[in-house]
Parts: sequence; C-alpha cells; structure tokens
Amino acid sequence: MEQSLREKVKRLQARISELESRLAAVAESGGSPGRISPLAPEKGFPRLPRVPGVSYAACTAGIKSRSRSDVMLAGICPGSTMAGVFTQSATRSAAVEDCLHKLRRHCARPEGRDGFAVLVNSGNANAFTGSVGFETVDRLCAEAASILGIPACNVLTASTGVIGERLDESLITAVLEQLAGGLDPDGIADAARAIMTTDTFPKGAGGKFEVGESEIAIAGIAKGSGMIAPDMATMLSFVFTDAAVEQTLLQSIVAGAASTTYNAVSVDGDTSTSDTVLVAATGRVRGPRIEDAQSSSARQFASALEQVFADLAQQIARDGEGASKLVEVRVVGAATDGDADRVARSIANSPLVKTAVAGEDPNWGRIVMAVGKSGARVERDLLAISFGDVLVAERGQVAQGYREADGARCMRSSEILISVDLGMGTGSARVWTCDFTREYVAINADYRS
Repeated sequence: MEQSLREKVKRLQARISELESRLAAVAESGGSPGRISPLAPEKGFPRLPRVPGVSYAACTAGIKSRSRSDVMLAGICPGSTMAGVFTQSATRSAAVEDCLHKLRRHCARPEGRDGFAVLVNSGNANAFTGSVGFETVDRLCAEAASILGIPACNVLTASTGVIGERLDESLITAVLEQLAGGLDPDGIADAARAIMTTDTFPKGAGGKFEVGESEIAIAGIAKGSGMIAPDMATMLSFVFTDAAVEQTLLQSIVAGAASTTYNAVSVDGDTSTSDTVLVAATGRVRGPRIEDAQSSSARQFASALEQVFADLAQQIARDGEGASKLVEVRVVGAATDGDADRVARSIANSPLVKTAVAGEDPNWGRIVMAVGKSGARVERDLLAISFGDVLVAERGQVAQGYREADGARCMRSSEILISVDLGMGTGSARVWTCDFTREYVAINADYRS
C-alpha cells in the first residue's frame, strides 16, 4: 500500500512538473500563457519502457530561466554502441562538430568499453561562437567524464536555443554532480522536458518490439517546434534500446530510418545549426547480436526504430510554432522518388499553402503553384490533386463534380491529407508539416525579447 502511494505521489509530481514546464516554455517563447498545441497527444507524455543500461537526470542550470529545467544527462552502460545523424547546415554548431568527430574516430569501436554519456542543454545553441564554442564543448566533456569516470571521448553533447550567444559552461558544470547523483532509469520524462525550447509539450515515443526471438525495448525523446526543415531541423532526439547491434550496422539503420521520418518533417522550411539524433544500443537484451544487414532480425529492428522515429517526427510537426493543423503531403506517380520528394517539400514549405490551411481555405490553386515551381518533371494534364478523400482536380482542370463545400469540410479537420498524383511513374514521397498562423509570427518576432 505504501509503495503504491509513493508511486502515485511521484506520478502526480511528474505531472505537475510537466504542466509547469509547458507554461514556462510558452511564456519564454512569446506565446500565449498556458497555450499547449491543440495537436498535442491527449494523454500527455506516454509511458515508455525502461531500457536496461540507461538512466536519466535533469535539472535547472539557469541558462535562460530559473523557472524550468534546462539540462539533461543520460548515462549509458559499458558495452553499448552509438550512432547518430546530424544537420547538413554549413554553419554547424560546436557540439555537432564534436559529435561527428567522436562517432567517426572513437564510438565506432566494437563496443563502448567504458560506457557513454549524453549531455544536453536548452536555452543556448552554442553555435556561431567561434573557437570559444569548441573550447566550451571540450571543457563540458572533460568535466562530465571526470565525474562519471569515463573517457571524455565517450561524452556526447548537444545544445539548442539562441544562436550566436556564448554558452556559460559554468552554469552546467555547477550541476553535473547533481545530475550524476540523480541518474534514474525511470527519468526519461524529466529529460524530455529539459530539452524543450519553444515546444509546448514534451515528446516521447517507444515500446516493446519482437526482434528475432527476443523482445527489445525502445524509448526515445525529441524536441522541435520551429526552424524545422528536412536535412534535418531544429530538432534534438535521443533514442535508447537494449538491442545488441553492431555499430556500423546501427549507423546504417539510423541513417535510413531518419531519411523517411525526421527528414520528412517541415514546419517553416528553415534548417538549423544544431540538429542531432543519437541512438544508443546497450546490448542488454538476451539474444544474439544483430550483425547481418540482410537478416530478418536487422530488418525487424530497422522497422521498429523507424516506427519510433516516425512517431517523434509527427509530434514535432504537431508542435510547430503556433500550429493548429497537422498536414501530411503525399505524392505518388512521380517519374522518380527524388521528383516526388521535391514536389512534396515544395507543397509543405509553401507559405501560401500553409496560410490557406490555417484559414481553412481549400485553395487548390496554391497546390498547383507549388507543384509547378518544384523543379520536378511534371506534366500539367496528368496531374491529380485530392484533399483527404475528395478529388479536387485532375487532367489539368477542376475535377468534375467537385464542390467547394467538400474541400472546405476537409480543411476544417485538425489533420489534413493533401495528395498529389503526377501520373508519370512509380516514384512516391511523404512529408509532414503544419499550418502557418498569426501565432507563428508572434512567437518568432519575440523569440529573444
């Protein structure tokens, strides 16, 4: 009875903390106090499985505010493998450059014999700060390594927030002992809240999956709300599993899964300096190590990881700054997959399309415009456009029987599907995005105020 009561109290405290973090994050971003995206999951942060070999901690360092947590630490057991994908921006942050170097030079060993740590802060991107930014990363890694008893090359960092402002690492080093002492295998929800910036809700996804003859656990968190565009976005995501996966294979699977999920989400067409997705596989599951890319176990693991990535990517689109509608753009019938992707992104990134969605205006002419400017091979008289299950246009003109009222009905939904058939081949693509509302302008106009 006493144990049950303690668990209820802990859940209540976590819920209170979550609500406080949401309110503080929105207040800092310039949004309306108390606003939570109308597209947020109704049940709040999900119950995620415990991943053997991983523990989490979060606390308030005061990087941007004293009213919310802004630093998280994940401790990862010896014997784990690590993989990651990062922004393609030419102005990458110091943390991204450091992670890239370490994954190529150190983490590609057969196993992390000493374990790993992931240290993340919000409120400051530590980007475009010259050599000082790299020195900051070095000092943070060295201090964390000393406290945790692992090599500095096994500490991976990520930062998100304002670009061009120096990160005061002393604020983080001052709380490292507290973080290390608070590592908890059930602390993933607190970690998700600590990495939020203009997010209005913490994002988590995962579950148990059958891989070969074993059941593996996957649990992941993400942040992202604005400056979101494929390749990648202002997103951070950290995913953990107890699967045993050879490192080069893990890297290949992570890159493949990211290409169809994290790189298929766009809020505003802007690509950040700091995008980071890291995956840790602890190998604690009972069962054979996954080493053959052609094996059924590898395919099952890749499918499970892609499901978790897709869930988190959609949550990012749902939390687009000021968003009121989730939009899926689906393109088929292209001459190539590349052409389909160009068309889908052109539609998803069009301010005219996104503002029409916000106004619930079935202005399909804007879809025609976006298709035409995409640069893909397109023939006007083969083109077909649908809103949901409503055929809007075909063969170069409005569809016979189409009624504006039917298109408007589709646009009133909180989740909208825009489908385009180019009628030229078998190429296909999918992108998730959201609408542009007045609140997007307000949030970003006041971002540093």
